Amino acid sequence: MKAYVAGVGMTRFEKPETREWQYWDMAREAGTAALADAGIGYELVEQVPVGYCFQPSTAGQRAAYELGLTGVPVYNVNNNCATGSSALMLARQLVEGGVSDCVLALGFEKMKRGALGGGADGGDFKTSPVARHYGIMAARHGFEMSPPTAQIFGDAAREHMAAYGTTEAQLAAVGAKNHRHSAHNPNAQFQDVYDVDEILASRVVHRPLTKLQCSPTSDGAAAAVVVSERFAERHALAGRAVEIVAQAMTTDTEASFASGSCIDVVGQPMSREAARQVYERSGLGIEDVDVVELHDCFSINELLTYEALGMCGEGESGKLVESGATTYGGRWVVNPSGGLISKGHPLGATGIAQAAELVWQLRGEAGPRQVPGARVGLAHNIGLGGAAVVTLLRATE
Repeated sequence: MKAYVAGVGMTRFEKPETREWQYWDMAREAGTAALADAGIGYELVEQVPVGYCFQPSTAGQRAAYELGLTGVPVYNVNNNCATGSSALMLARQLVEGGVSDCVLALGFEKMKRGALGGGADGGDFKTSPVARHYGIMAARHGFEMSPPTAQIFGDAAREHMAAYGTTEAQLAAVGAKNHRHSAHNPNAQFQDVYDVDEILASRVVHRPLTKLQCSPTSDGAAAAVVVSERFAERHALAGRAVEIVAQAMTTDTEASFASGSCIDVVGQPMSREAARQVYERSGLGIEDVDVVELHDCFSINELLTYEALGMCGEGESGKLVESGATTYGGRWVVNPSGGLISKGHPLGATGIAQAAELVWQLRGEAGPRQVPGARVGLAHNIGLGGAAVVTLLRATE
């Protein structure tokens, strides 16, 4: 059975502690918007997978109760930065498998200011789920006094520069592009435009990554109504529904750790395999894609993902972004929303917000950031620890 996204909604992504709201307020705003976009009431929703990382157990229920007290199953999903797309994947599976006809995927996060830690709750690094990942990093690069997530991605950037001649200006070009794109997104946390020199001149977080190449902590929520073909027909939603053509999730394999490379540890092999599965299942390839929302938690990860998705050869991603191939007027438009770097990154909401942007693009509803003629969109969401989700969406009309 086919699955379709019939409605999407999101809050504006905000700097933590700048708006007086709780996570359930965010969820109500995003969920209500998604239901209104689909033109249905919450009473038609049969199941609700809810993604978040930093709220307590059953926060998903507390959030969903803002939309209605109908007694439907609510599942609490936590998959690090890939949490939102994991909730969306559960929604699709429930619909595609014939279990439910209408499922609401909901994601939110209320975060603290400052950089994310290394994932070791209570400071006990030995019990951290990502201790193995950081151990690989430390064995090759040592451990510096900089934020751990920026450090592991920054070390991946150093490896890419050493192996392929990637330059700091090419890394900065990712940040400049995504900040430029977000200027047209009213839901983005940042809407300021910077050129490459300004990106390079911003504060160094972990060499070669500067602040304007790093995604911020954010508050916000996003939601998507996923329905079956028969539900869409019954409720006259076909004109607004966007098909989920294929979707895949992968986790770490031996390839993530065997090389001792941070490029592999941060997830490029996972991303490559998830993309391969999606292309195989859909019969489509990257050459069929018009618009991409990918996981640019740091500028280097956008470059690594270009290669994983097959947009260029290994080591060629710096030249690809520098050529203009991934912005308006190029072969693809990547992160028209501004991406994580400029739109923001509330972990539980990120993957669903990516899907929301693509739905708006494929419907032709993205306003001044609209990608002309967009018919096929690809979303890529990755979580260190690890999970990578790739989703291929296609316009139906």
